[in-house]
Amino acid sequence: MSNTSPTLAQLEQKNAFVRRHIGPGEDEINAMLDTIGADTLDDLMSQTVPAGIALDKPIEVGEGATEVQALAELKAVAAKNQINRSFIGMGYYDTHVPNVILRNVLENPGWYTAYTPYQPEIAQGRLEAILNFQQMTIDLTGLELASASLLDEGTAAAEAMSLSKRVSKNKKASLYFIADDVHPQTRDVVETRAEMFGFGIVTGPAEEAAEHDVFGALLQYPTTTGEVKDIRDTIKAVQDKKGIVSVAADLMSLVMLKSPGELGADVALGSAQRFGVPMGYGGPHAAFFATRDSYKRSLPGRIIGVSKDTRGRPALRMALQTREQHIRREKANSNICTAQVLLANMASFYAVYHGPEGLKTIAQRIHRFTDILASALTQKGVSLKHNTWFDTLTVMVDDKNAVLERGYAKGVNLRADLDGAVGVSMDETTTRDDITTLLDVLLGEGHGLDAETLDAEVTTQGMKSIPDELTRTSDILTHENFNRYHSETEMLRYIKSLENKDLALNHSMISLGSCTMKLNATAEMIPVTWPEFGQLHPFAPVNQADGYQEMIQELSDWLISITGYEELSMQPNSGAQGEYAGLLAIQRYHESRGEGHRNVCLIPGSAHGTNPASAQMVSLKVVVVATDKNGNVDMDDLRAKAEEVGDNLSCAMITYPSTHGVYEETIREICDIVHDHGGQVYMDGANMNAQVGITSPGHIGSDVSHLNLHKTFCIPHGGGGPGMGPIGVKSHLAPFLPNHSVVNIENAGKDCGAVSAAPWGSASILPISYLYIKMMGSEGLRKATQAAILNANYVAKALEGHYDVLYKGKNGRVAHECIVDLRPLKEASGISEVDIAKRLNDYGFHAPTMSFPVAGTLMIEPTESESQYELDRFVNALISIRKEIAKLESGEWDATDNPLHNAPHTLADICDDNWDRSYDRMLAAYPAPEVHRNKFWPSVNRIDDVYGDRNLMCSCPPIEAYQDGE
Repeated sequence: MSNTSPTLAQLEQKNAFVRRHIGPGEDEINAMLDTIGADTLDDLMSQTVPAGIALDKPIEVGEGATEVQALAELKAVAAKNQINRSFIGMGYYDTHVPNVILRNVLENPGWYTAYTPYQPEIAQGRLEAILNFQQMTIDLTGLELASASLLDEGTAAAEAMSLSKRVSKNKKASLYFIADDVHPQTRDVVETRAEMFGFGIVTGPAEEAAEHDVFGALLQYPTTTGEVKDIRDTIKAVQDKKGIVSVAADLMSLVMLKSPGELGADVALGSAQRFGVPMGYGGPHAAFFATRDSYKRSLPGRIIGVSKDTRGRPALRMALQTREQHIRREKANSNICTAQVLLANMASFYAVYHGPEGLKTIAQRIHRFTDILASALTQKGVSLKHNTWFDTLTVMVDDKNAVLERGYAKGVNLRADLDGAVGVSMDETTTRDDITTLLDVLLGEGHGLDAETLDAEVTTQGMKSIPDELTRTSDILTHENFNRYHSETEMLRYIKSLENKDLALNHSMISLGSCTMKLNATAEMIPVTWPEFGQLHPFAPVNQADGYQEMIQELSDWLISITGYEELSMQPNSGAQGEYAGLLAIQRYHESRGEGHRNVCLIPGSAHGTNPASAQMVSLKVVVVATDKNGNVDMDDLRAKAEEVGDNLSCAMITYPSTHGVYEETIREICDIVHDHGGQVYMDGANMNAQVGITSPGHIGSDVSHLNLHKTFCIPHGGGGPGMGPIGVKSHLAPFLPNHSVVNIENAGKDCGAVSAAPWGSASILPISYLYIKMMGSEGLRKATQAAILNANYVAKALEGHYDVLYKGKNGRVAHECIVDLRPLKEASGISEVDIAKRLNDYGFHAPTMSFPVAGTLMIEPTESESQYELDRFVNALISIRKEIAKLESGEWDATDNPLHNAPHTLADICDDNWDRSYDRMLAAYPAPEVHRNKFWPSVNRIDDVYGDRNLMCSCPPIEAYQDGE
């Protein structure tokens, strides 16, 4: 035996993060390779990935760092951010995140690792929290129906414009009015969206809206400069001409102001950021959206509705628009896939914790500080632009730059983009000392004023900064959920009770095809709540964000190396937004070459539904390309369609590996055909987890891709969001990347509008992907891809003889996911993919993706983070279910009285004194030995989807409704 001790480098390698991220150890990897018939991971790659697209050199992101090293280095980078007190406003405010919510929601994998609640029986906790968000929105906006959150205020306003066009009875109008006192970043995003739809934009004083022939109008309440004005006459005038009026409102102000619904608005929207969500240099933040019940079929995004389960108990589910882009595709209302669910949950818990009285106290305190500052300034002869306000003053100054510089010297940021004025916005965190500092900045030192005296004077003066006719008199948040959990003990238990109803990655693997539910490492999540990242306003001077800029640039460089592109934009704040931004760049490129007539997008029939939905958002005509019996793009059909559309071809949207889970051998030929006809290739980034370090979109021949940072690069799904969808482009498309009207982005298009409200999208979650890449390093990222492919092939091999794997590539290999065909089983037994999905809940698993891209199938993606033990547990569950199906095929079990048809089984079922089923209770609840160790109980039985849509109820039911039948 050698006495040679390991070197320091060898010891550090053993302590590397790579081993923690990749689930199978070396022994497990070797065992799985032996099972599938491959010698090494490299051998498996040669059998699976076409040789012609393999990278000829490694990606360049450096060597992997340990967790301790990476966090220490990022902390040093974060320290370069200068965190001034922010009074900029413009829809972004400092806030206190209640610690009970910070620790138990934002920092809790039980909340942030859950998937979108497409399987509602195991997502009732999340669904209740989101329903609370909808109820909160309904109460504060005064409208009848609310969605389950959108991406940000700017994109919500753009969706409001689209809704207005759909439902307006002024069908011939093609103009949309935006009041000139709407937040500039909101106007920017709406104008970008309008350009591609071919809508004209008219901007002017709100009072002039009805002077134009418009299908809709967007107003701000209070205005971007802080004025609280009565907009009822304007709303009515536009509606009298058959236009739809949307009001972008400040949620906190609505605690004290008459609601948009009471003023007559058709739509109300805005950001819920100041309800306990950090500014985070721009996001992620949940947007709220409410409208009239009569417009429910046009409402963008998701709606949570109340239905009932098979025991007749109330049960929550996603209603109406659930995955509607998959059903309607290019006719979809929007391309929304990701919502800001985690942030909506935080905002709803903020409202639950504070309740109506707590929110009134916060709002009144914000308003009181604004009155105090206004009183002091007017005493000293300073002019204010308006005589009404809630939290924002526009202060007229002689030397704006001098005032701003005094502010910077005292660690204070004021709004700087106003002519001859500065903006000052109060928030929940404002203190008496802040008022003193602001007076020093605005008046100069030696003013002789103090907050206490000014407070008393305001009381004596009886300042009327909110008009009586706009003072709220209607009740808010009357439901018991908002009036019960105000002690931390009660709040903690409420949050935990909801968490217990949800299956997340902290319980078992979530094998969703095309969704890559992988490890969201704790080390990656820690910086998200660092104040150096959380407390920076997105419109702070760029020189105060050196840490952010350094991190964003380094992450961009890494992603450019990984993708093989030349430039990257971080602005899109979801995968679908990335698709939109990429297609926008393509269309702008064609227009710059005098080829604006190119308006056809070729999309394979198997594509993710957001592809055609995104295409329609930039007014492209979708032509579907057939796929062959092996799931590949039908090359003859592609050539014929490309030839047919000729000079009108704009682009093709391709997913690689294919949505069928196969590396298509013809991918380079596909790119060549599109390019030969003058088109561009958009490669969907959904399946990048099968490319990193092995191949790349740019190397293959694509022109632009979005990257799902919330999939491949470890940002967690958060129950349905947040997401990030930056786009990489070849150099010829770089001049057409989105810019921003408030903060100029150096590498963006000079005259290109914004696609998201914040310049760098949801910047506060970028440290997650940054740390993932930094800790994995070039070799680790390649090995992660190899392990993902190994795990998928191992699952496919283990299921042989029990289920048919529908598509395979060369040498019988799948990529990082496989599709199991259930149609023969359904024909033989009557058991559907839904029955199998719900039965998997009894085994403690979330179902794979159902009926996509092929109806009657399950698409399984195990990811690299799952160990062989967990893969075997999952495979054994599916094999056990197959044996249960055999009992129906043989007639041993009745067609309806069986555990598959009745799945999932709840504790209420097992404890029912009237158990009258022919199978054993233990078989129902504990179908495998492993389930005994860690039983997850679905909280409701199978939910009646049809009943829920026919009896749409999207607000909180009374507590008594949950007590019936228990």
